[in-house]
Amino acid sequence: MKLPNPRTTFLLAFLAVVFLLGAAFYLEYIRGLEPCPLCITQRVMLLGAGLVSLAAFLHNPATIGRRIYGLLVSLWALGGLYFSGRQLWLQSLPEDQVPACGPGISYMLESFPVSDVIKTLLTGDGNCAEVQWTLLGISIPGWAALGFIGLIVFGAWQAFRKP
Repeated sequence: MKLPNPRTTFLLAFLAVVFLLGAAFYLEYIRGLEPCPLCITQRVMLLGAGLVSLAAFLHNPATIGRRIYGLLVSLWALGGLYFSGRQLWLQSLPEDQVPACGPGISYMLESFPVSDVIKTLLTGDGNCAEVQWTLLGISIPGWAALGFIGLIVFGAWQAFRKP
């Protein structure tokens, strides 16, 4: 079976990211779910993987460039997997061990130093432990983790596939 060319598969990866970000924005703006700090960080990681995929599609690199782009997609996705894993861990904690909930990101950006906002985005707070929505018994960070795993595998495949 002939594999699709790298340019086409990078475009498909970009479109998958657009779909995932679209689902996140649907849940936020249509369903009214407020994203927690770790959700926002996961969106940034997803956006990074998507932009690298788009750049690879537009650039249409040779073998070395394809490998670099593939590894960059995997690195962004590894970061996202870390943050979705952290959120899944927070969601699994007993109620008495969940960190305190903090204010919303908008308020934090207006009222706190940037270093405090970044720390919250990277570590999460009690809001991140709340399960707001599930599909087939899997919460949002669980679905995000599956998406990140798919992007890691895709990036590694692009980096190491035969020309």
